[in-house]
Amino acid sequence: MSIKDKLKELPTNPGCYLMKNIDNTVIYVGKAKNLSNRVKSYFTGSHNAKTTRLVMDIVDFEYIITSSEKEAFILEINLIKKYRPRYNIMLMDDKRYPYIVVSNERHPKIYYTRELNKKGKYYGPYPNSLAAKQTVEMLNKIYPLRKCNKIPKKECLYYHMNNCLAPCINEVSKESYLEITKKINQLLRGNVNDEIRSLKEKMDEASENLNFERAIEIRNIINNLEIISEKQKMETSIKDADIFNYSSLDDYINIQVFHIRDSKVIERDCFTYDLVKEEKEIFSDFIMTFYLINNNPIPKEIIVPQIELDSFSDEIRDKMIIPKQGKKKELLDLLLVNINKELNNQILKHERTYEMTVGATIELAKILNLDIPSCDRIEAFDNSNIMGVSAVSAMVCYVNGVKSPKDYRKYKVKTVIGANDVGTFKEIIARRYKRVKEENEKMPDLLIIDGGRGQVNASLEALKEIDVKLNVIGLVKDDFHRTDKILYNDELISIDKKSNLFKFLTNIQDEVHRYAISFHRETHTKKLIESKLDSIKGIGKVKRGQILAILGDIDFEDKIHQLKLTEEQISEVLKIYKS
Repeated sequence: MSIKDKLKELPTNPGCYLMKNIDNTVIYVGKAKNLSNRVKSYFTGSHNAKTTRLVMDIVDFEYIITSSEKEAFILEINLIKKYRPRYNIMLMDDKRYPYIVVSNERHPKIYYTRELNKKGKYYGPYPNSLAAKQTVEMLNKIYPLRKCNKIPKKECLYYHMNNCLAPCINEVSKESYLEITKKINQLLRGNVNDEIRSLKEKMDEASENLNFERAIEIRNIINNLEIISEKQKMETSIKDADIFNYSSLDDYINIQVFHIRDSKVIERDCFTYDLVKEEKEIFSDFIMTFYLINNNPIPKEIIVPQIELDSFSDEIRDKMIIPKQGKKKELLDLLLVNINKELNNQILKHERTYEMTVGATIELAKILNLDIPSCDRIEAFDNSNIMGVSAVSAMVCYVNGVKSPKDYRKYKVKTVIGANDVGTFKEIIARRYKRVKEENEKMPDLLIIDGGRGQVNASLEALKEIDVKLNVIGLVKDDFHRTDKILYNDELISIDKKSNLFKFLTNIQDEVHRYAISFHRETHTKKLIESKLDSIKGIGKVKRGQILAILGDIDFEDKIHQLKLTEEQISEVLKIYKS
């Protein structure tokens, strides 16, 4: 059934829709109060550049009816997490802020977490996660609360470092803990002046005693205290609130939030997204996701600009305020000033990234006259050996112009003898795509071979033998071993050396070369060590395999001692390892 026919049958119920491309891959997921109106809107009228590009890729769609708009929202989130569609930048951040917690236990501890399912006193949120982690480390150094998850039967090193009261061996009173947690509370609420004054005195004392290491440590503690104290920030009469605002420019929307805790604006955070649907809907979805999906605690007030509140859940809507004047309105306007400044910067950054990734794949498809809008999936190959010894090949993968390390592959050459680059490509390409074909995996839009006519022709022959048709290009280098031209369909194509495409292809060539070289070194080193291990008396195939399995581990020397070797064998192995 054609899209035109399917559009006529769309229901007017709320629900979710899934847009698919020519490969039957889900490229966009959306929700709608009225499925018929929403889905039809994509195929009528004019759109911005991002939405136009989306519509160009759509060849089919399906929909799921829900009983309410709220259900559609939850389903949309789940579908986005399942399919990770390329056009759904929005709602994929999983932005859950970290908190600092003083646990509500007989023997409390202080720790950093993004989960809100345990009992205790929570401080935050802290959009600056590094500062939050450093603060926890700092507080654990200053105050001797327990560090262990489960109280052991004897004291640990922290007790001997005066960092723990050791409830495992001592009877610690509730009053002692209360005094410590009270001080922690004061620090995390921003009342740090007395503590900083005391620490500065200790720092000066350490310096006078020439204990500079201790002085530096105390100075770092003071710096962390000042970072987390929030004394910078704007004082306000608002006690506990999150203030959201947004604006859009070109094909982008920027959303920012002021977090107010204890009458202080403790942080401003911002997010820039592609504008692939109505800005007010993106803004509403962002707030719903922020609280309902990412489980950030709902403050006493959620301050927003003029928007429709009907689509929000009761627990959020009851907290929402749309101010007309006063301090809250001033903060909303101040946030908008920040948004407009940030939006211009973010757009420039996003556009540079886009041109260096997706934009480059579009330009590449155009240069090659391919029947696809862009080379969404690119796989590139390179070989490495030393005079034919330890010959290997490696593949790197780029999806939408971005490295996809999980799809990288390494290959040891099995059938080719000696330094035969052409033969190696023929073997590896056949092995790779025979398996892809048999396992019905996704084929790449483009294959890149690091080589010239011989290497490309060998790759094409390998593909023909296994009955696989792919677009294959070679990256030809100049006399200085730098990327120079594209070889495609037996023709050399020049590339502007200043273009984003040239930089993109050069990066791919450098990356696959790096990956192949590193794998070759690893393989060659293991072969050399393996041959030397054979000469050690008493080490057979099993022990040799165990040693090679931990080769390169940072605890190699410790683990070697656990293999039940003799002292003489251990000594010989370590000599080989260190050489």
